[in-house]
Amino acid sequence: MIEFTLNGERVRTDAAPDTPLLWVVRDSFKLKGSKYGCGMGQCGACTMHVDGEAVRSCITPLAAVQGESVTTIEGLGTPASPHPLQTAWHEQSVLQCGYCQPGQIMSAAALLAHNPNPSEEEVEQGMAGNICRCGCYPRIKKAILAVASDAAGSELAEEVTT
Repeated sequence: MIEFTLNGERVRTDAAPDTPLLWVVRDSFKLKGSKYGCGMGQCGACTMHVDGEAVRSCITPLAAVQGESVTTIEGLGTPASPHPLQTAWHEQSVLQCGYCQPGQIMSAAALLAHNPNPSEEEVEQGMAGNICRCGCYPRIKKAILAVASDAAGSELAEEVTT
C-alpha cells in the first residue's frame, strides 16, 4: 500500500509501485487534468508537483511519492478561487487546443515559486521542455510575466503601505 497526499488529501492505493504516477492519479483518483503526451517525460503535458517540484508524472513511479505531497492542476486552484496563473491564462487568451496547458501551468507555477520575478530569458529557460503543438509560446510567456509583474507590484504596494 502506498500513501501520499494528493491535493491536500491523504490517499492510499494498492497500485503496483512501478506504475507511473500519471496513471494512478487519472485512473484510481479520477483526476483527468494532467495529460498523457509522450510517455517519456519530454513534452511536459503530465507535469505535476511533488513537494513543490515540477515532475513528469508519466515517468515518475508511484513508489517515488510514498509519503510525499502531490499537487495536480486540480489542486492548484479552484473555479471559485483560481491560481493567478489560471487567471492570467484566461486573460491572455493562452489556450488554443488546451491539451498541454495543465502541464504548462504546473511548470510555470513551479518556476514562479522558485523565481517570483523571472526575466523573459528565465521564463524561456524555465519552460523549455514543455511542448505546445499549437505554438502558444508567446502567450504563455506573456501570462507568466504578467503574474510575475502583478506579484512584484503587490509586494511593492505592500512595502509602501507598511
